Amino acid sequence: MKRSLALIATLASGFVLSAAAQTLPAPAAAAPAGPAKIAVIAFQVAVAQTNEGQRNFADLQKKYDPKRQQLKVQSDDVDNLTKQLQAQGDKLSEEQRASRAKVIDEKKKKLERSAEDAQNDFQQEMQELYNGLASKVYDVLASYAQQQGYTLVLDVAQQQNPVLYASDSTNITKHIIDAYNVKSGVPAPPAQPGAKAPAAR
Repeated sequence: MKRSLALIATLASGFVLSAAAQTLPAPAAAAPAGPAKIAVIAFQVAVAQTNEGQRNFADLQKKYDPKRQQLKVQSDDVDNLTKQLQAQGDKLSEEQRASRAKVIDEKKKKLERSAEDAQNDFQQEMQELYNGLASKVYDVLASYAQQQGYTLVLDVAQQQNPVLYASDSTNITKHIIDAYNVKSGVPAPPAQPGAKAPAAR
């Protein structure tokens, strides 16, 4: 049951970006003469925190709400049947116990299959949303980097990124989020009561 509940919890969580970010090509622009100018960006954070990203991922969460509720009902049903069997076990015949245990086992398997299918569907749709938006945010990033004269932009959100230290002044994540929001024209989503968006560095 722990595995099924973990899958339900994953579906119920706020938008979770896939760890595998889309690899985007570097722009073929001539490097300006002079010293290198380097910036860093948390690219996945930038994509997720654009107004469009927040809106799209919130819509995806809403789409899967009915499925989450359905999985919770199934999970509660399995839990209740298990508790009943434990409470009444010594009053039942061996045949009755075996019959009820079989029903519980079948319901558990069905729940696990449903949760796994829902998780896979959710992650696939989320990845498609992310990839589509990432390519548009990248275009804004490439344009911004060229305008500001950056010769190199490193993604500090990658798990194996080589950046050990970067001054806040070199982090352009917020600039790219703001620039993309202006370009997309998508308004900021309404603030959720009690919810805090992760802050970009």
